[in-house]
Amino acid sequence: MAGPYSPTILDHFKNPRNRGALATPTVSQEGSNPLCGDRVRIELALEGDVVVDARFTANACAICVASSSMLTELVRGAALEDVETLSVPELITQLKSEIPASRLACVRLPLTVLHTGLLRYTRSR
Repeated sequence: MAGPYSPTILDHFKNPRNRGALATPTVSQEGSNPLCGDRVRIELALEGDVVVDARFTANACAICVASSSMLTELVRGAALEDVETLSVPELITQLKSEIPASRLACVRLPLTVLHTGLLRYTRSR
């Protein structure tokens, strides 16, 4: 692992995957970190209990954008039960970075937004 700006983080920041909006998302949730100003929206298209597409938009720092990008890659094709249990340590492992405690909120924000959106979705069914 490298420091907070590993090659994986830099790649996902400079070449984000799944950036943009879905035409008709099943789940759409936005959140922000008022301390730093990061803002993220996660959108999912579901078929049954499977994520068939995932997109994000973000006005955020490099770590948060990379985390959003990686997260959408991880959830595409995944069952909701697996998506609901994704954790910050798993996301950090995928980012191949040593994220300092002061920047954990940058990784956590997209995951929190995703989990909040799924919780709202499951409660409304």
